[in-house]
Amino acid sequence: MNKEANALNWFEIPVTDMQRAKNFYDKVFDINIALDNMMGMEMGFLPFEDGNGKVSGALVKSDMHKPSMDGAVVYLNANPDIQKVVDRIENAGGKVVMPKTLINEQVGYMAFFTDTEGNKIGLHASS
Repeated sequence: MNKEANALNWFEIPVTDMQRAKNFYDKVFDINIALDNMMGMEMGFLPFEDGNGKVSGALVKSDMHKPSMDGAVVYLNANPDIQKVVDRIENAGGKVVMPKTLINEQVGYMAFFTDTEGNKIGLHASS
């Protein structure tokens, strides 16, 4: 790792019910997660474009992936307006555990929620 590269290059969000998790993330972020099976795992790929250097990730169901509120925290991009994303969480079946909160004017805002699988996930946006 060096300062020229993204510190994060991939993330996986553990799930126990892929369709429930897909429905939740599709509703909250207004996206369509593509499902596939790979290496014996059910995977739901968050939207991304190959070769552009942007980080992406997937929902993953396998024996090695256990949802938790105690592990690493992934922050998902909630730009351009974090509040719009926060407002969709509870209607989609999640729970807001920290509302939109100013970090500082330079960094922007953050929030935390739990998803339908029991993971604590962070949100970040400039506004």
